[in-house]
Parts: sequence; structure tokens; C-alpha cells
Amino acid sequence: MSIGKLGPENVVTTSPDSDLEEATQTLEDENVGALVVTEDDEPVGMLTDRDAALAIHDHDDVGSLSVEEIMAEDPATIHADDDPLAISEAIAEHNVRRFPIVDDDGNLTGIATLDDLIATIGEELDNVADTIEAQSPDYSP
Repeated sequence: MSIGKLGPENVVTTSPDSDLEEATQTLEDENVGALVVTEDDEPVGMLTDRDAALAIHDHDDVGSLSVEEIMAEDPATIHADDDPLAISEAIAEHNVRRFPIVDDDGNLTGIATLDDLIATIGEELDNVADTIEAQSPDYSP
């Protein structure tokens, strides 16, 4: 399985020139913790609910801020053909939980998160447990 199959393909996005009020409404409406900021289908930033919350301390009129003013620029990405465990290495290297998935042209094709990695590891451990139980009938967890 490639990492492109790990997370959802329908990524919630916004543009750099969107205002923060609109972006936070999208976060709420879509029930997500982050938006991938795109230009011409390429990820150029990430905006998290935490980014939005922390902007309150630095700005008087938070709602009118543009996404570009508070987004994390140049997000770390993962290639769609990478192995799913590549996200573990990326988390360690970049210290973030969410990674836009891109194709050979750098276009956004999905998103993979720490939660996706944990869920995938859990599923794989279930497969291993099934094999152990099938090969060892006396085994009882």
C-alpha cells in the first residue's frame, strides 16, 4: 500500500487570500483541525485550528486577517507513492502531525496524519494477531 491510500483524498483546502473568519468557519463546518492552503492545486501552507486560536494574542481584528498572515508556509509534504511508514519518519523530521500528499507534479492528492498512521499500525497488528492465533491454536490473549 502506498501512502496515497492512507488518508482521505478529499482534502479541505483554502487559499492564502481567504480571511481567517471564513477559514475558521470551514474548519468548523468540515469538522477538521487543519486546512491545506493551496495555489494552483499545490500546497503552499497549512492553517491549523491552533494557529487561528493563537492569532488572537497577536492581532486586534483577527477575523479580517488573511490566511497567509498566520499560516505555516512551505509545508512538509509526502509523495503519493511513498510507503505509509514514511509518515513516521516525516513526523520525526518535521515535528508536525499532518502532511499534504502530492503527486510527481507537486499537486495535492490527499492528506496523511499521525492519526492515519496509528490507525494503519493498529490494522496491521490485527492482521499479525490473526496469524498468530491461526498458527497457535492454544494461544489465548
